[in-house]
Amino acid sequence: MQIAHLLIVGLFGTVVPLQPLFADADAEREALARIAHELEAFEPLIQTAESQAEPDRRIRFRYDWLRKDLSRVRQGILEHIDAPRAEPRTFPPLRADYRR
Repeated sequence: MQIAHLLIVGLFGTVVPLQPLFADADAEREALARIAHELEAFEPLIQTAESQAEPDRRIRFRYDWLRKDLSRVRQGILEHIDAPRAEPRTFPPLRADYRR
């Protein structure tokens, strides 16, 4: 469960310092691109955590679900950068519960 906590703290640590940059559209795009890049950079951490997981545990962390959710968030950011929309759009809900 520590890896999930580190991922969340890392993401917010990346986003929070960038908030003053959202003054114009170019700065927002640059900040969003950096967030998308940081989300992609989580993959080695996820692989490390997954390789250290005990396969015989009764309750296991669902790394596949985490990867799908992070990918969905990253894809949403990239879609916004490529073609921003004036209206909100719908997307499938995130799982958000990575234990089974």
